[in-house]
Amino acid sequence: MTAPTDRERGGIAVIVALLMVVLLGFAAIAVDVGMLYSERAQLQNGSDSAALMVAQKCAKNAADENCSTAAPLAADLANGNALDGKSGVKSISLDKSARTVTVTTGAKETGSAPNTVSLFFARALGITSAEVNASSSVRWGSPTEGTTPFPLAFSICQVSGMVGGATQLLQNHSANANTDCPLGPAGKTVQGGFGWIVQSTGQCGGFVNLAVNQSGSDTGNDGPSNCDAILNKWAGELAAGRAVTVLLPVYEDVTGTGSGASYDLLAFASFSVQGWAFSGADKLPLVYNNKSSDKALDCTSSCRGIIGTFVNYVSLSDGYKLGPVSPYGATVVELTS
Repeated sequence: MTAPTDRERGGIAVIVALLMVVLLGFAAIAVDVGMLYSERAQLQNGSDSAALMVAQKCAKNAADENCSTAAPLAADLANGNALDGKSGVKSISLDKSARTVTVTTGAKETGSAPNTVSLFFARALGITSAEVNASSSVRWGSPTEGTTPFPLAFSICQVSGMVGGATQLLQNHSANANTDCPLGPAGKTVQGGFGWIVQSTGQCGGFVNLAVNQSGSDTGNDGPSNCDAILNKWAGELAAGRAVTVLLPVYEDVTGTGSGASYDLLAFASFSVQGWAFSGADKLPLVYNNKSSDKALDCTSSCRGIIGTFVNYVSLSDGYKLGPVSPYGATVVELTS
């Protein structure tokens, strides 16, 4: 008697069918999930750009049409960061008093529900689409704490009323400078201090906290140590026709003398640098563009100072603690999430 052989027929087909489900599941993970990650990355770039734009507009002018929950440029930035040029601004949450904005972007696909993208392999598992969103939060304000990129402090007399004004020669020590300043000659520059604040170890700039008096003053009229690289970089940028704008501390009073002086710091100011002379060496980086067609701006001979303009400037620098917007031109915009 011959044993039946048909009892196992179709077994391979069942196994193949089961394996196909598994393979489609892996394909869904490899292809569909990868596509979702790519879509979300594009949306994140779009929400970052849109949120930073709204914050910058608000920092410059709270009445700007793009400082609003219906900012026209937001959609352009969201679309511009999508590979297919299509994405949507789901919402803009704006609190001007708290100086914060959150932009949420969502996927956009013709024929699909808002904020969703169609899936391919996952359809075999009954999943036809997925929702994809991204959010970015940004805040803005004037810095109250952080590291100044250059260790030079200015008197409030040199800054007040000059934001957006004429180019100035700011001498960091001269008995004849700022004679109309209520703080005294030279804006009450520290005797023997030349306007230099103490540098952080190994850095050009120094740490500043406006809530605490800046203790110590770097004495001497030579250019500051550790700043050659910074000054060379500035010189290169200016020679290439690019603006150099830095955030520098402003003091409203000073006590003590020499290295024992203490500055009462008031704010940061934005200064657009054009030239400087920090020592008698007639070479870069300590002297650069220190002469002008306006002879009143020349910084030659025994002059020590910096030439430029106080400006309204919105910086994307990080590492600052922010407070309310001050009237001295320096505002920082930063991503918080």
